[in-house]
Amino acid sequence: MNEHLDLIIPLLAGFALDCLIGDPHFLPHPIRLFGKAIAAGEAKLNQGKNRKLKGALLASGLILNTYFVLTLGLAVLSAYQNLYLVVSSILVFYGLANRSLIQESLRVIVKLEREGLEAGRQQLSMIVGRETAQLNENQIRTAVLETLAENLSDGVIAPLFFYFIGGVPTMFAYKMANTLDSMIGYKNQRCKDFGFFAAKLDDVLNFIPARLTAILMAVVSFNLRAIKFIFKYGRKHSSPNAGYPEAALAGILNCRFGGPNRYHGVLVEKPFIGENPRPVSVNDVYKACVINVAVTLVFIGVFILWLV
Repeated sequence: MNEHLDLIIPLLAGFALDCLIGDPHFLPHPIRLFGKAIAAGEAKLNQGKNRKLKGALLASGLILNTYFVLTLGLAVLSAYQNLYLVVSSILVFYGLANRSLIQESLRVIVKLEREGLEAGRQQLSMIVGRETAQLNENQIRTAVLETLAENLSDGVIAPLFFYFIGGVPTMFAYKMANTLDSMIGYKNQRCKDFGFFAAKLDDVLNFIPARLTAILMAVVSFNLRAIKFIFKYGRKHSSPNAGYPEAALAGILNCRFGGPNRYHGVLVEKPFIGENPRPVSVNDVYKACVINVAVTLVFIGVFILWLV
């Protein structure tokens, strides 16, 4: 099989599937399997002494196992070209999350606009880690914009970046690492030691994708202010990576993100990203969705041109 076609065909087919159907809840999803494996490992190992070591061993074992199982499985399927392409396409589909990201973000806006503040707060709570019970309309829209920017990086461009490096196995090794971070990579009492390795590894893996995402956002929007904000505000976020796409979007929309928010009962004073404290609008959210799609298309297009 042509080595370029076995990357390009699954990429295009998987992306098309993501655009068409997103992440229907009735379909099984490997990320749920990842979550069960992580939860089982944590229940067994996150106790007693040496929690940092145990967490590092669990994370390393799950990531390496994901990589080698998929590498072996796809090597076996490579003898059957059509089946290989079908399975690879389905896996790429599962590895991407742009439609679901946009869909869930717009659901928050629709709930807010049609059913009011409390409905918007409840819908937002399904996609963000911050407490939403006291947020006003502008804070809800701002949280949606921040989510669209940050998750464009770790939910779309980063998986594509690792697919570019090593195909489906590398893509899913990254997905396992990212799932580990989302489940145990917290600084609370339960996870600060056990999830230390997972959190740091996720920071390392997202270093290039986050900055690449921010640059692509500025490029597709032809916005020089976004470039300025990337350098000025990107490093001010508490995360070493999330600030870069957020800074780019703040520059594009000429608005401001960050500021105080409550997480698990604790008030966290985040630095502001951007300069204009104007209220953000529904149109800003729509524009951010268009940017997400444009960035994804450009990245895929450049990837294919590089291969051919």
